[in-house]
Amino acid sequence: MGIFEARGDQFIYDHEPIQLISGAVHYFRIVPEYWRDRLLKLKACGFNTVETYVPWNFHEPKPGKFRFGGMADIERFLRIAAELGLHVIVRPSPYICAEWEFGGLPAWLLADSDMQLRCHHKPFLDRVDAYYDELLPRLAPFQCTKGGPIIAMQIENEYGSYGNDGRYLRYLKDAMIRRGVEVLLFTSDGPTDALLQGGSVPGVLATANFGSSPASSFAKLREYEAEGPLMCMEYWNGWFDHWGKPHHTRDAEDVAAVFGEMLAAGASVNFYMFHGGTNFGFCSGANAQLHDHYEPTATSYDYDAPLDETGQPTAKYGAVREAIARHAGVSFTPAVNEGLMPAPAERIAYGVLEMQEQGNLFGQLDALSEAVRSTVPLPMEKVGQSCGFIVYTTRISGPRPMEQLHVQEVRDRALVFVNEAFVGVIERAEKEQTVSFEVPAGGAELRIVVENMGRINYGPYLKDRKGITEGVRLGFQFLFDWSIHPLPLEDVSAIAYGGAAAKEQKQPFFCRAHLDVERPADTFIDMSGWTKGVVFVNGFNLGRYWNRGPQKTLYVPAPLLREGANEIIVFELHGSTERVIRFTDSPMLDGDVKSQ
Repeated sequence: MGIFEARGDQFIYDHEPIQLISGAVHYFRIVPEYWRDRLLKLKACGFNTVETYVPWNFHEPKPGKFRFGGMADIERFLRIAAELGLHVIVRPSPYICAEWEFGGLPAWLLADSDMQLRCHHKPFLDRVDAYYDELLPRLAPFQCTKGGPIIAMQIENEYGSYGNDGRYLRYLKDAMIRRGVEVLLFTSDGPTDALLQGGSVPGVLATANFGSSPASSFAKLREYEAEGPLMCMEYWNGWFDHWGKPHHTRDAEDVAAVFGEMLAAGASVNFYMFHGGTNFGFCSGANAQLHDHYEPTATSYDYDAPLDETGQPTAKYGAVREAIARHAGVSFTPAVNEGLMPAPAERIAYGVLEMQEQGNLFGQLDALSEAVRSTVPLPMEKVGQSCGFIVYTTRISGPRPMEQLHVQEVRDRALVFVNEAFVGVIERAEKEQTVSFEVPAGGAELRIVVENMGRINYGPYLKDRKGITEGVRLGFQFLFDWSIHPLPLEDVSAIAYGGAAAKEQKQPFFCRAHLDVERPADTFIDMSGWTKGVVFVNGFNLGRYWNRGPQKTLYVPAPLLREGANEIIVFELHGSTERVIRFTDSPMLDGDVKSQ
């Protein structure tokens, strides 16, 4: 058993003062085979603590259907941390932000049109309670009071940036305690009056999140917490990337200097991130500070962190390690742990792979999903879908002259086809885009393929339903009577392939080939020449690619590959200049950013 507490202005563990040097490592962004490697590198850098969020939607993808295996096996992650002698901070809030799809909230909450999020709304709290009933008993045995590594847990995440419902925060606190949480509880918010007022809970340790100016940030925290250990719960030492924007970097020496200021002040620090990892599948979120300013997050969550997306040390790792070594009084030092550093993972450039087979999308919609008939074009959540794509089909009578198509509140990107001919794109982030067409005398089939590019994960517009959320008009006339095919692409085994892939393509399509591997190793798929889509390796969704940049490659961890033949599937929405993909041994995260 261990006792961790805030006493006076210090953290105390087993009756001894401790300064927490912590780093965020998200188990859900890393294949499990690499968890130990990342945590060993954390410890070898001189850190004594690891911090992780717990994404609700990752563990309860369907109401009442829980998953705690594979990448969702948080108990295995905690056991590894314990074996390595690391303390653990867990942040299991219903909401986590984290640039993660919907901030970790499950999309099925939005199937209820009256749902209110992150407040004392009984239907929301009922779902939180059901989730906590499953999650918290799994975490409770890992608390330090039970001999485990967990020393602290968060009540809610940056709540002051969203609301001021103190009753809601107290409910979450009591809900955790009722389910056996005994360790130190805390909140974390930005260092401003409004945020600390809205997000703090009386009697609960408040911490601050910032990336610079530690003296003024801690001074503001002291105005609201006159006594207690100072802690920066999120030291933003890097940043995340949006599609179509430059790759973010921050100077390593600047990061180390600000870190050193906090250590010298006696504060505890949690690096956000120490290792970012990857937004595999459809897990990346989006930002929208204004209602019509939508920015989806890239697949790579490299974050310009001390460990890069593949877990390799960067210049920032060395600078941070030296800062810890210079600081007196830190219980874990790099000198003690220098023998822990694992060998670098092997990387192999497997060369060029020709995509030999093709299957067009429209001819096999019924094989991929069961159609839903509806008078109006329902959003994803109303048909039981969270992520991926959704296809809407209706028939328009003719003849009609050239008229503009209006897709009201498309979320997020719609490809429009008339009689299977592509006529244009309507994109949420580009309000000026329009599509117009004529309808012949015999009428026409209208088909709209909508992609969920990631639900908003931060700010006032969290209630971000996907697909077509209001209606479709041709000119002034609303169109009714729709057939809807949900395409979450959770299983791509039903796709039928024909002959060789054609270079000219008029609709979304799947391409398949098999990569023969003698020795599985980390690698990267260079998607140059392709436009937009997703890639699957042996059925595992690597995530989105887009020629807008900045990300040009998709990371393939070695455990996703096997000796012999490996199935590679590309789902391309538009087309490519050639039907090949290239496997390289180097990532490209700072490619040219395109405006189209």
